[in-house]
Amino acid sequence: ASFTISLHKVDNTTVMIKLRPGLSPNCQILMKNGVWSELKIKPGENVTFTFTCSTPEKYFITEIQKNIDCVSGPCPFGDVHLYPPGLPRLNRTYIWDVKASTKAGLELKFSTSWLRQIRPGETCPDSISYNINSCIDNATVNIGTFCRNGSVSRVKLLGGVVMSLHLPWHSPLTTSGFNIANRASIKRLCIIESTLKGESSVTLMSPNYPLGFPEDELMTWQFLIPPNMRASVFFHNYSLSNCERKEERVEYYIPGSPSNPEVFKLSDSQPANIAGSFNMSLQGCDQDAQNPGILRLLFQVVVQHPQVDENVTHLVDLSKEKNMTVTIHWEGWPSRMPLMSEPMCLICKDPRTCDRVLTLTSGAVYRISFLCKDLSRLRITAEKGIGCMDIRWCQRKIYSLSVPKAITRLPIRLHKFIWKLLATDLINIEIMSPSLKLQQHVPEQRCNTSYSYSIVSATPETELNVGVFCLGGSIEKIQMRNNITISLKTFSKGFINESVSQDLKMSFVPHIKDECIFTVSPNPKAKVYLQTPNWPYGLPPYVSVSWFIVVPSKQTARLGFSKDRMGVACETGRAYINIKEETLGAEEIVRREDELLPQPRNMHYNFWVNVSNCKPVDKTQLTLQFWVTFADKQIDLGIILAVVAGAGVLTVIGLTVFCVKKKKKTQTPMVGVYNANVNTQIPRKKGLFRKGRQNNESHVYAVIDDAVVYGHLLKESNGSVAPEVDVYRPFDGPIGSLPPSPSPFSFRKDIKRSSNTGEKPLPLTDTDEDTYTFAQQKSGPSEDSGDANEKVMGDTSVPLLENKEQDGLVE
Repeated sequence: ASFTISLHKVDNTTVMIKLRPGLSPNCQILMKNGVWSELKIKPGENVTFTFTCSTPEKYFITEIQKNIDCVSGPCPFGDVHLYPPGLPRLNRTYIWDVKASTKAGLELKFSTSWLRQIRPGETCPDSISYNINSCIDNATVNIGTFCRNGSVSRVKLLGGVVMSLHLPWHSPLTTSGFNIANRASIKRLCIIESTLKGESSVTLMSPNYPLGFPEDELMTWQFLIPPNMRASVFFHNYSLSNCERKEERVEYYIPGSPSNPEVFKLSDSQPANIAGSFNMSLQGCDQDAQNPGILRLLFQVVVQHPQVDENVTHLVDLSKEKNMTVTIHWEGWPSRMPLMSEPMCLICKDPRTCDRVLTLTSGAVYRISFLCKDLSRLRITAEKGIGCMDIRWCQRKIYSLSVPKAITRLPIRLHKFIWKLLATDLINIEIMSPSLKLQQHVPEQRCNTSYSYSIVSATPETELNVGVFCLGGSIEKIQMRNNITISLKTFSKGFINESVSQDLKMSFVPHIKDECIFTVSPNPKAKVYLQTPNWPYGLPPYVSVSWFIVVPSKQTARLGFSKDRMGVACETGRAYINIKEETLGAEEIVRREDELLPQPRNMHYNFWVNVSNCKPVDKTQLTLQFWVTFADKQIDLGIILAVVAGAGVLTVIGLTVFCVKKKKKTQTPMVGVYNANVNTQIPRKKGLFRKGRQNNESHVYAVIDDAVVYGHLLKESNGSVAPEVDVYRPFDGPIGSLPPSPSPFSFRKDIKRSSNTGEKPLPLTDTDEDTYTFAQQKSGPSEDSGDANEKVMGDTSVPLLENKEQDGLVE
């Protein structure tokens, strides 16, 4: 197809057809005088041409520029037409360059579709866009880029204007959509009029955004709001320049305000809940020539109906609180702010100071209200700090970790309450729940409450996620080193009712050795699951954690592990598990990371479980879970019979002695005859036990080489040779105050080294004395003393123990 373009000279219009940037000339323009890659048609020319390809829109674009002089001649007021007609179907850009005096600005009025400002880089849905530039002397200021279907109804500009309209090749648009309405002096850079109808919002930007507002300039936005609606202003992005003189500010002219204009800094919360139309102006300053900086602003105006409960205020009394902030915000904050198209929900601390996010600080009383149709989308996040720098001042204080009633009374769901507990290096923190106790959230024993606590311990070297806990469990207290963060997080509306029974407290305590110590007092009928902190990512290297399990006096605890091994390989050091009952002479069970964990076993006394990590190899991590159950203690029938038999023997002996003494009193004394074969030693009272501890070694805990089997009796072996044994050296720490800690080297290696040295077995303690064996006669050996000594020296055999329990425990 051929095209003919005829331009009248008086129209002062130029048409340019040229290749798209970056494309090769695979298609050309064919004319009588040859083939061209571009074509320029000047005012007064008549040109006929065609293309050498069937899809010229892929290769060519068209620019149509019209110059309008409003300085030396009359301005063509009225609609601006798309001229000339008959252009080929190419992407078109119409440019109207209007010259005007700075004393008589221009007013551009848009048709009923109006305009919507977009950010740089954004595109319009229909690919039709407008660009407005203001020309003052030789300076050009980009007022903005706009799409159709918005709220911008008029733009007034100081001086001339360059107006551009971009149309895609397939657009059916035949009108420009604006007209030159008037000339008027405005004494400022520009005035943008925005007309809003019904509930809506508009986003606008300062000129030259984001490059910077011109120095020391002034511009105004006029917002036309229906009288029965309310408008609120929100600044979403702004920056300030470096001012030498004056100050950058925002001014509002609000009809009916007692202090027009109302002046605000860009950093202030902007006016909200404005009734009716208002003006907003942006004023620049004289900038530093060496470092001018950038003044820019992106903001939103939201229009909505008055809320029914906007006059309902809620009292938030934080006057007695310290180091606490309360933030009321949109659901998903701060990671997600509501979209500008979503219904607006505002929080107001006075009728004109409202925002989507409102932060209240301790030490004051607030009366807040809500401009929101659906309060269920709002949340509360609070944070409180508690610190201790000197243990002398805060050791005996107990702090309650409960949510203040000022928060729970608000008609908004609490999302999270965070306590930041700060202490110096030598002060530790103890968390307790005296009546309800804590339950650790584990896969086998999940929390089903409406809220839970997440506890994180932060040391200078590492951060330890202690775990997630809820009330109603077995953990009485948790002791941790250094700074702690406790986060209460809610999951349902039931928190309002359940929060009445909050029982979490904390105090500051002296320094502890381990990173974390749990004190567990389970319900005798419950099965308790416990797991190492930092689950499932594993304990940090070289961290030691302990659990102190309280066993009721009439109960027996059964301890078991959820897997056979620790599952960690050590690059440096060793990982240990230590288990020890809190009773004198109790066996301490030690396992390394390369050994099998103990099989389920019975524990008759309060006991410790200690887990100490090494530096793992590669990505292997130490994660351990164990469980504890309880059963009533079973009385051994053999013990009962032995006690009864012993009591019977003592009764018979007592009766015999009594009868003999009585008979001696009534019997006539006999004549004494010397008999050399009779023992003349003074009769001695025999002890209850025939064989004393000094003779039978029953008080020595024996270890049979590598098998590490402990014996409670050593029977006579008729002089057999004793195997290599060593005496178990028990945990020598103070009972009941500190957990057992692993030795710096392998326990079994230590046993082998001791057994090879041939050292004699040590007594259970340094002061172990025979309390029930009488001393031997000093005047001379008795008739059978040699046999007795021979039996004692020969009694060194160690028989295997009879296991009455399948788990290897010895009663």
